[in-house]
Amino acid sequence: MNRTLQAAACCALAALVLAACGQRTALPPSATEGPDPQLVDPVHGLVPPIKIARPIGWQENQTPQAAADLKATAFARGLEHPRWLYVLPNGDVLVAESNGKPEPVKRPKDLVMRMVLKAAGAGVPSPNRITLLRDADGDGVAEFRSVFLSGLNSPFGMTLVGRDLYVANTDAVVRYPYNGGETRITAAPVKVLDLPAGRINHHWTKNVIASRDGTRLYVTVGSNSNVGENGMDVEVGRAAIWEVDRATGRSRIFASGLRNPNGMDFEPQTGVLWTVANERDEVGDDLAPDYLTSVRDGGFYGWPYSYWGRHVDTRVEPQRPDLVARAITPDYALGAHTGSLGLVFYTGSALPARYRGGAFIGQHGSWNRSELSGYRVLFVPFRGGRPSGQPLVAVGGFVTPEGQARGRPVGVVVDRTGALLVADDAGNVVWRVTAAAPATRAAAG
Repeated sequence: MNRTLQAAACCALAALVLAACGQRTALPPSATEGPDPQLVDPVHGLVPPIKIARPIGWQENQTPQAAADLKATAFARGLEHPRWLYVLPNGDVLVAESNGKPEPVKRPKDLVMRMVLKAAGAGVPSPNRITLLRDADGDGVAEFRSVFLSGLNSPFGMTLVGRDLYVANTDAVVRYPYNGGETRITAAPVKVLDLPAGRINHHWTKNVIASRDGTRLYVTVGSNSNVGENGMDVEVGRAAIWEVDRATGRSRIFASGLRNPNGMDFEPQTGVLWTVANERDEVGDDLAPDYLTSVRDGGFYGWPYSYWGRHVDTRVEPQRPDLVARAITPDYALGAHTGSLGLVFYTGSALPARYRGGAFIGQHGSWNRSELSGYRVLFVPFRGGRPSGQPLVAVGGFVTPEGQARGRPVGVVVDRTGALLVADDAGNVVWRVTAAAPATRAAAG
């Protein structure tokens, strides 16, 4: 590493931290949530706000703080950077233990970002595997685990169609044969689709889900920069959701202008595809809000030229007013810099009735904000296929009062019993969220 570059980066990081101490958020978090978030003027400058929740992990007797009608317990501890989850038909749970590779350092800012990610717990090498967890006795704790797939390349999304198991590595979607109940796959993968990656691979997480009838796959590919600063030639095919025909292998861009979409699911009443997306950084504490949105075929959602519909980002060169003019406003804001990644609609019946049909969202948490945001599992109620009302915190307590991170939630799924599972990649735990036991009435005196 060039010593001059390293020294410049250290000075820059110190300046960022000092600057963050002097900044205050202009809005309460609730102001940047919901269908009509408040949008302040962007804040531009050489020193963006920064605050890192350093990971400290969980003690054996510690759990997150669930909402009053829920409780959280450990389904599996001692994992290695668990990012994403998938539940097989027999109830086995697949966990993608994964991380991205460090990006090349060309500028002091690049090294600062590497230092920030390392401090936040994201600088560990990728395990590059999928682990199978099994709770055979039904007590809510996985007593069996096995390396299900190994030798992968920063794996993330997983989906099963019939006997075909699809895995989204950072550079390709691959397919494996799966026989129900097996605990390890040794067959060689078959490549289905190359995905944009390369030496610069800014948003490395790629998700994959299947359509309800199993004929198509949908794949997320995040942008290769914050707002196009690496040049738009490295953004080809990125900031998008792809659609793949399973029978022919043909692919196309289904929707674009989505800076970093990750979680996807089909709204249970209408069957419409929805996603959560991370928005841009370095325009202040309160811009731009991450969001939950329905995804239109052929839709453009603004990145990098605009945010929250047609609010122009003046940093992007050259400007594209033609694209801004057709930018779709997302459906529901999730707060600025919350790191919204996981998404699942609740179709089970084990949780209290108010959760049925709504969306659980894993919020990994902020770094580009002077006050922490995210670090929780959010719930958005739905009615008639649309968000209805204010969100609520379903699972919190991932950050201590001192601002340290016990964990950081990412992927969320519903298991075969109707419980919610949450991947915590900083705490190295998969949490299981169930209905709280009803309060016991005091005996009559």
